[in-house]
Amino acid sequence: MRFHALFLSGLVAAAASAQTPNADDLAWQKAVHKFDATRAALLRKVDAAGQTGPFRPNWDSLKQYQVPSWYQDAKFGIFLHWGVYSVPAFGNEWYPRNMYKQGTPEFAHHLATFGPQSKFGYKDFIPRFKAEKFDPKAWADLFQKAGAKYVVPVGEHHDGFAMYNSDLSDWSAAKMGPHRDVVGDLAQSVRAAGLHFGVSSHRAEHYFFLNVAREIDSDVRDPQFAAFYGPAHVGVTDKNNMHWGGHPDAAYLNDWLARAAEMVGKYQPEILWFDWWIETPEFQPYLQRLAAFYYNDAGRRGSTAAINYKFDAFQPGTAVLDIERGQSDQILPRFWQTDTSVSVKSWGYIDNDTFRSPESLVQELVDIVSKNGALLLNVGPKSDGTIPEQAQNVLLAMGRWLSINGEAIYGTRPWKISGEGPTKVVGGSFNDTATKPYTGRDIRFTTRGGLLYAIALGWPPDGKIKIQSLARGSKALDSEIGAVQLLGYGGNLKWSRDAEGLKIELPAARTGEFAWVFRIARANRAAR
Repeated sequence: MRFHALFLSGLVAAAASAQTPNADDLAWQKAVHKFDATRAALLRKVDAAGQTGPFRPNWDSLKQYQVPSWYQDAKFGIFLHWGVYSVPAFGNEWYPRNMYKQGTPEFAHHLATFGPQSKFGYKDFIPRFKAEKFDPKAWADLFQKAGAKYVVPVGEHHDGFAMYNSDLSDWSAAKMGPHRDVVGDLAQSVRAAGLHFGVSSHRAEHYFFLNVAREIDSDVRDPQFAAFYGPAHVGVTDKNNMHWGGHPDAAYLNDWLARAAEMVGKYQPEILWFDWWIETPEFQPYLQRLAAFYYNDAGRRGSTAAINYKFDAFQPGTAVLDIERGQSDQILPRFWQTDTSVSVKSWGYIDNDTFRSPESLVQELVDIVSKNGALLLNVGPKSDGTIPEQAQNVLLAMGRWLSINGEAIYGTRPWKISGEGPTKVVGGSFNDTATKPYTGRDIRFTTRGGLLYAIALGWPPDGKIKIQSLARGSKALDSEIGAVQLLGYGGNLKWSRDAEGLKIELPAARTGEFAWVFRIARANRAAR
């Protein structure tokens, strides 16, 4: 996926126009010339749709956007990083870049295992990407059991290999490797299971992703593979003054827009997820054109649409902010999302990865939901189409918890405060682990249907919970409490309320595996 820090914090205003194409840009344009007519037709549809509905391609118009209610209610989705990079299964999903980058473990591994990059390049993994055990129905069943409400597979990652049946590229899963429309097959099964479907595009980053291969003797330098390897534009690097900064030309930007529109037209996703590089200034007018097209198209079809973006790529209120491997340290006024992975080392499948515990992910989900967010949890399938057993076990454990405690998650909204307790969450990207461990004093709140839910992220050793925010006389809850129940426990709880807090005595035997939910009803059942 992406291994970088906040990268445009010191970005100065970039040139308004894209740079003059160099030889590598022109080689790529020549290689994809055969798709010019298809691309032009898609762009005409984009601009026509952007003028035939309530939205227009400008930020002021796009601020009319409203997040779909189903999305705000769903809270939990599954992300899928699956592609050719699952074949080498080494390092992480940036293998296609790092295998060409001298000094990296991937470079050394590739040379020792597969031979010189001039003889065996990334393209040569494609015939080995067979997906022979891919069963989209089994995947959808697993995600449903996990308690997820939406699924977002990667449509195209930085490597430039489309996992869908693209009319703009010959390098796709439908035409090579699996010879299947992976995105289309999964969309059908996901929707049949009653789940919402989205798709992600990391195409923007492909502009530069393989540029390190131009520094060595490699197949990326061979013009006959330019349609796949892309411009591999030199000069875009994590070492220059504008971190990963570059200026893609109009030809590449139009192709990016056409590919995004193609996925909308073919699969009608309810979510379009984009990675970080769309924040590059040249993308701004193209993002506005895409959003107007996508939102208007969904409305015309009687469907819904949501765009996920990082950092400041979209203006507030025009799409849904996504925080990578991180959280918010407070309730945000606008609905937002975290994307993180069940695996620790890589977003795509690699051998000998390590995995998050279901407890830590449930705790993260609870914290995010208490602050008006949702969790998009990634899984990296193997190249044969099977999902690692460790990942399945984590998902099923989360599903067991949600089957008992889901009423405190699904359809809820933030309360007046998100929670209380000693464990602090660090806000921002790449901070998805709080100071651990959580304790029985760490409480998070959600509310739904006149009920208040207090979720203890740990089990107190003395078997007693004290929620200070619900003390008698509290400004947060100034009325009487009528009932307190522990979800998943059939007995009655002993509880009392005084100036110190709401005090609850827990059952003698621990119930459930982690994160205990208390349903709290006010005497007049108006918890808000």
